[in-house]
Amino acid sequence: MDIRKFTEYRDKILENVGKVIIGKDEKIELVLAAFLCSGHVLLEDVPGTGKTMLLRAFAKTIGGDFKRIQFTPDLLPSDLTGIHFYSQKSGEFEFREGPLFSNLVLADEINRATPRTQSALLEAMEERQITVDGKTMKIEEPFMVMATQNPLESYGTFPLPEAQMDRFFMRLSLGYMDREQEMGVLSRVSTVDIINSLTQKVTREETEYVRREYVNVRMSEPVLAYLMDIIEATRNHTSFVTGVSTRGGMALYKASQVIAAFRGREYVIPEDVKYVAPYVLAHRLTSGSGTSARESLRFLSEILETVKVPLEEIE
Repeated sequence: MDIRKFTEYRDKILENVGKVIIGKDEKIELVLAAFLCSGHVLLEDVPGTGKTMLLRAFAKTIGGDFKRIQFTPDLLPSDLTGIHFYSQKSGEFEFREGPLFSNLVLADEINRATPRTQSALLEAMEERQITVDGKTMKIEEPFMVMATQNPLESYGTFPLPEAQMDRFFMRLSLGYMDREQEMGVLSRVSTVDIINSLTQKVTREETEYVRREYVNVRMSEPVLAYLMDIIEATRNHTSFVTGVSTRGGMALYKASQVIAAFRGREYVIPEDVKYVAPYVLAHRLTSGSGTSARESLRFLSEILETVKVPLEEIE
């Protein structure tokens, strides 16, 4: 494994996407980490913070297809997966692919769609395949969904159940830029023009390499035990009805490997685990009293501060 390929890949992505999304290199890196781990991202944020532009720029940088789906209450599963239609020209039924047959999919306001439509999307996310009229079709890799969600108190929404939230690799929030950055964005040329001027910066071979080789980043027994201590602490915390699942533990393990590789190391240290834990774990924690996202993150921060960090030197 050539660790330099990871840092070079990361730098190319951040430089190109950073031309569009100013001052959010940390969040761009986390989206990239989820992408390498074949995971999906849930973005909970106020409108107009650049969520669509982020994924458009990311798609152009890696040379992938991009589709945006606006979720509405009347959206049907077939609007995502595609349909068989009768072609008068050929006299046969032909399949017309839906927007899920793409490399990068933005599912905008996912909680405005009915649970049935949400399930169609989440099935494609988990199984990497779509079944239409009894015929199963594979979705081409790489494939990543970035879903945005309205605040749960909004009218006309269908909140994602906890089991479906667990399907997302990370939950992120871009947030507002600082004053100077936003002034620069307001006075520059159109963001659409900037995106149109972007070119592909990484090859398909480079993408395949980093997505395949990150699993070779080592995690020592003390660090793995530290990761497991965090997982078990969420299960024993009195504020939560259910803690982090095994799927969540696997996601934290993978994300830590990628972050270590981005930092130029072939091994994971406890700081890598602690850094990605809030983004990977917070949305997987549930409370019988209806704990909000902010409260879950606060409780998780308390856990991260109390779990003992291994002091052994990691070689």
